[in-house]
Amino acid sequence: MSRTVWTVIGVIVAVLVAWFLVDVVFSLLWFIAKLAIVAVVAVVVFFVLRAVVRPSDDRKSIER
Repeated sequence: MSRTVWTVIGVIVAVLVAWFLVDVVFSLLWFIAKLAIVAVVAVVVFFVLRAVVRPSDDRKSIER
């Protein structure tokens, strides 16, 4: 009987630890994915702003 109780407690603890670890891993992966998305959007915004703010004589030399 005592062995069965410890087995059940071990299974419950294992499930709780696994639940916590999976939660941490998915949170970390989501954070890394968000960082990658932010980096891509920042690069796009940078090039758009650089194209908009470029001096007019640079635009004329490109248009010729």
